[in-house]
Amino acid sequence: MNAAFDRPSRKAESLTGAPRPGDWDHVRFLEELSRQLVGSLNVRRTAFRALDFAVPHFGDWAMLAFFDSDSVSVYSHGRSGGVSGPVLLGRLDPLQGLGRFRRRGVAERYAAPDDDIAAVLAELIPSTPLREEATAHDPTTVLAVALNIGGTTNGVFVMVRGGGSPYTADDTGNAEEFARRVAAIVASAKLYEERAQMANALERVLRPPELPEYPGVYMAARYRPGEQRLRIGGDFYDVHGDADDFTVVIGDVCGKGIDAAVFTSLARQTIRTAAFFDRSPGRVLGALNEVLRSQLSQRFVTAVCVRFRRRPEEGTMVATVAVAGHPPPLVLRSDGTVDEPTVTGTVAGVISGLSFTEAEVRLGTKDTLLLYTDGVDEARGREGFFGQERLRALLPEYAGATPATLCEAVEQRVLDHLDGAAHDDIALIAVQNGA
Repeated sequence: MNAAFDRPSRKAESLTGAPRPGDWDHVRFLEELSRQLVGSLNVRRTAFRALDFAVPHFGDWAMLAFFDSDSVSVYSHGRSGGVSGPVLLGRLDPLQGLGRFRRRGVAERYAAPDDDIAAVLAELIPSTPLREEATAHDPTTVLAVALNIGGTTNGVFVMVRGGGSPYTADDTGNAEEFARRVAAIVASAKLYEERAQMANALERVLRPPELPEYPGVYMAARYRPGEQRLRIGGDFYDVHGDADDFTVVIGDVCGKGIDAAVFTSLARQTIRTAAFFDRSPGRVLGALNEVLRSQLSQRFVTAVCVRFRRRPEEGTMVATVAVAGHPPPLVLRSDGTVDEPTVTGTVAGVISGLSFTEAEVRLGTKDTLLLYTDGVDEARGREGFFGQERLRALLPEYAGATPATLCEAVEQRVLDHLDGAAHDDIALIAVQNGA
C-alpha cells in the first residue's frame, strides 16, 4: 500500500512551519525534554529515555527507528508494556515502507476516517509484532516525523493515538523539535560508540601480551601507561620463540597517547616479523630501523632486543643483547651482584643503514635479566629523577627472588618516588634462568 504516502492532500501533509504552543506549554515541554535526554552517550539509553518521554506526551504508542547502512534498529513503547528493543531489521527497500519515508524525509500525519490507519501502520511499522502492539491501542491517528541530521534522514519517530482528536500542526511542531534533539543526541552517541569501539580494538592489539611459559625459565612483567584513561601507550614489550631459543624485546615510542600507540603497533609487529626470519638481535633492530625510516615519520623508537638460548646441559642461559638508543638491561646475579652488558646503539627510525652491535651475557641459575623503559629511571619526583643508581642499588635486595617479586618491587619503588606526580609510560620485564 503506497497510496497513503502519495496523496498530496491533508491526508499526508508535510509540515515544516515553526512549532506553536500546543496542548501543553511549549517552553515547559522543551525544558522537560532536555532534562530527559541530557547526558546520554549511548544509543539504546537515548532511545529508552526518548520513548519514556514520548508516551504519554505524544500518544499511546511510539516507535523510534534508527537507520544504519545495512540495517534498522527499532525501539517501541506502549502505555502498558514499557520500552523494548532494539529489534534489528535488514536493509530498507527504498521504494516502500520506511525506505519510502526515508527518501521523503518530512513529517506525515494521518487520521481516520479519511486515512486507512491499518494500511498506514503496515507502511510505517516494519515488524508484525510491533504493528500488533500499535494496533492494540485502537489507533485513530498517526504521526511520523523524520530524524534529520545534516540533510540526511537517519531515522523516524512514529506516534499512535487511540481515540481523541487527530494530531495537529502544533503536535507536529513539537514532534519535529523532539525529533531534532533525538537525532542530534543519537548522532553524538553513535560517534562516541564508534570511537569507543575503535579504541577498544586498538587496545586489544596493543595490550601487553600474556607471557609464555617455558620450562626452566621464569618471566614476569609490569606495564603502567602514563595516561591511565587510555590503558595503552608508547611503551611495549613482547616475547616470541620457543623454549630453547626465544626473543624478548622492550621499547619506547617517542610521545604519548593514541598516536604513539599506533606507532607502537607498527614497531612491535615489525620486530616480531623480523625475528621470525632471523633472531639475531642486531639484525632485528636493523630491520626495525629501516621499516620506521620508510614511514617518513617524525617519531622514533628506542628498544632493547635480547635473544635467549638455553643450555640445559650446562644449567645456563645465553642472552645476546642489542640496543637502539635504550638503556641496556641489568643483570642481577643470584649473589646480589649487578652487571650491565657493554652495548650501545642509535635510536631506530632516524638514520638509514644503521648496524647494531651485540653483546653476550651468560646467566647462571637464579640469575635475572631486567629490561626496563625510561619511565623507570627518568621518573621524576620531589627528589629529582629516580635514576639508574637508585635502580641498581635496589636490585641486590631481591637477589634470587622471583621475577614477579622483582618487577613488583621496582614498580612500587618508582611509584613511591613519584609520590603521585605525572609520569611517562612504565614497562618492566624480567627473565630468570630457573635451570
